[in-house]
Amino acid sequence: MTNRFSLDGKIALVTGGSRGIGRGIAVGFAEHGADVAIVYRSAQKEAEAVAERIRRLGRRCWVFCHDLGEVEALSDFVDDVWRTTGRVDVLVNNAGMAYLERFNEITAAHWRRLMAVNLDAVFFMAQRTAEHMIRDNIKGRIINLSSKNGLVAEAGLAHYNASKGGVELVTKSLAVELGEHGITVNCIAPGIIETEIAGEFDIDPAFFSYYKEHIPLEHRFGAVEECVGAAVFLASSAGSYITGQSLVIDGGVLCEQVPRMQFMSPYTNTLNGG
Repeated sequence: MTNRFSLDGKIALVTGGSRGIGRGIAVGFAEHGADVAIVYRSAQKEAEAVAERIRRLGRRCWVFCHDLGEVEALSDFVDDVWRTTGRVDVLVNNAGMAYLERFNEITAAHWRRLMAVNLDAVFFMAQRTAEHMIRDNIKGRIINLSSKNGLVAEAGLAHYNASKGGVELVTKSLAVELGEHGITVNCIAPGIIETEIAGEFDIDPAFFSYYKEHIPLEHRFGAVEECVGAAVFLASSAGSYITGQSLVIDGGVLCEQVPRMQFMSPYTNTLNGG
């Protein structure tokens, strides 16, 4: 039986591949047969550890250091990756950043930096990669990491919300334009995922307990591994007819318009008669 989730023979490029969700996706791709190139900005030790883990799986791995906020250099950077790896079948635009600050605390410098990394880099990495795919007749996959914040707003994150909303519509726009070339473009939109960088905000710790109360699925945050399957699915032949879509991985947070469960009577199992 053909394994439709196999990535054998594919080369994937994962930005922000040294930590968190990016690391999980990079390793997950290798576990499914892909060779992987990862991009990091400052976490060299972590990036090399990811590369070693991938190589132990018998796959090739390339490591690139680049600041994706340097938007004007992205086309040349993609060209360099392509020369080094020979091709890219799957691009995962995972790298991102956030500042937690009220609307009137946001500076022009913070706004520009966040937009450059979270939105501009996503578009221009996809733009140049898609040009290479079209030239080489590769029916590739582009997967952009958005966020549930690209679909609903959250206090203290006006610039982050705006950037992720932009990623959602860039994804749909590219899906329309690249469809004729057999290239799919999709989003993965996580909620809060447990990573080493998830707790960097300066916020009252009580927020996290409050947040968990409103996650329908077991009142817990997600794990990195629970995002990897979505990326493998979208990168593989199993997801070949899906494009322009956003797959939300948030434990059901966005399903509930107004939290109500805590005001209802406790659950009763009618099968047990009580």
